[in-house]
Amino acid sequence: MRVARRPLIAALSFGFIAALAATMPLEAAFAQAKQQPAPAPQAAPPPPPEIKQIALTEKQVENVITAQKDLDVITDKLPEGAADKPDAKLLAQFEDVVKKYGFASYAEYGQVVDNVSLVMSGIEPKSKAFTDPPALIKQQIAAIEADKKIPPKDKQAVLAEMKQAEKYAVSVQFPDNVKLVTKYYDKLVAALQEDDEPAPPPPPAKKK
Repeated sequence: MRVARRPLIAALSFGFIAALAATMPLEAAFAQAKQQPAPAPQAAPPPPPEIKQIALTEKQVENVITAQKDLDVITDKLPEGAADKPDAKLLAQFEDVVKKYGFASYAEYGQVVDNVSLVMSGIEPKSKAFTDPPALIKQQIAAIEADKKIPPKDKQAVLAEMKQAEKYAVSVQFPDNVKLVTKYYDKLVAALQEDDEPAPPPPPAKKK
């Protein structure tokens, strides 16, 4: 699952984004590690703010999906990167949109999205099976450590990121949230996923 370039993602905590990154397919994680230069030594980042978990309602989840189209209208007109650093005028536009869909404020909307996305980070897209994020990261770390086909340099880079994510991963406190988000999983992915990726290449023409 991708971390989308959306205004709502700005409301997500680093802890959740780290958990999302840990659910990336392993091949993609290795490819990404190869493309990125080694980071310069720096001080450890401060602990991320904790996600305030709430019991979601079906209406909240439906409103997140429907509100996204109107939020996209705003963000699609912005220069690249502007939605990640919203100013007061932009935040006011976001506030107007989410209030139209029943949220008291953009902060409340962000809190709902945090909780939705936390559950989504543990759902396997095809089977829709859910694994609690901390357990999922442990499984993936173990799989990487045991894979002898991965070049040591790539393995080290990916493990470093995933072990950092492991520090901040949190368990889902409300089991009913899992049932609710799983029910709407495909619609949520369609609404929240990155929409500016290049289209996949067309299939090769059949030989006559």
